[in-house]
Amino acid sequence: MIKNNTIYFIKHWQLYIMLVLPLAFFIVFKYFPIYGVQIAFKDFNVFKGVAESGWVGLSVFKDIFTQQGFYIALRNTFLLNGLDLLFGFPAPIILAVLLNEIKFIRFKKIAQTLLYLPHFISWVIIGGIVYQVFSTNFGMINLFLDQFGIGPIPFLSEKNSWLVTYTSVGIWQSIGWGSIIYLAAITGINKELYEAAEVDGAGRLRKIWNITLPGIRSTIIVLLILRIGDMIDIGFDRPFIIGNVMVREYSDVLSTYIYRVGLQSGQYENATAVGLFQAVVGLVFILSANYISKKTTDEGII
Repeated sequence: MIKNNTIYFIKHWQLYIMLVLPLAFFIVFKYFPIYGVQIAFKDFNVFKGVAESGWVGLSVFKDIFTQQGFYIALRNTFLLNGLDLLFGFPAPIILAVLLNEIKFIRFKKIAQTLLYLPHFISWVIIGGIVYQVFSTNFGMINLFLDQFGIGPIPFLSEKNSWLVTYTSVGIWQSIGWGSIIYLAAITGINKELYEAAEVDGAGRLRKIWNITLPGIRSTIIVLLILRIGDMIDIGFDRPFIIGNVMVREYSDVLSTYIYRVGLQSGQYENATAVGLFQAVVGLVFILSANYISKKTTDEGII
């Protein structure tokens, strides 16, 4: 067995060399930082370091759970991620199905390219575009509406309007890239099923409902489980850049809360505790979603 493994390693050594960088990435940026988790249980002092700082047990968590700002950020995190899950998760599925139905190949490729592009644009640039388009005073949309005597719409300054703008921009940015996985899954469906359905007189919508969607069900379930696991984890750039003081009640999420408490206020133990809380709750969510999926559909990620 050892001899066979050695021969295989020598024969395919290029593959193992290619694994060095991904392994180094995970070790340096994923596993090594686990050492710093103990800051959440210490009265951390920058000058003493992690090892020399004194232990305080769960007092950091008790302090966090008494802060109203933490609960507001937690609520907003669930709210924004819930909107993304409700409206953003089905969007790539619908787009993938629509692209799959396009028979004009050149138009299909052009459409895919244009839809993928927003994923590669920095959120800083997207934020600038958002303010140029949706700003109340000089935004393109409101300037256009003003030509017809319609009052400005507060896309970025009124809470409910901001939620719609936030969700819509997120869908626009991710829908094209998210559809790639579903398009790949659709291409794996046996084409003979569509031919048999045509012989039976099935129309386009019937084939989508009875063949395409069931054919990518396992992919949808896996991505849904992973998405539920990220319900308490939210990126920093999108709410921070699109948000502003007037909508702070909804735009302040756990990532911005950690930034404000940890970096701006220097309370590193509090920021670490919130991050650990996110990781534990996220693990519970993903395991729960996987368990429910296994029980109901017999499919999951574990």
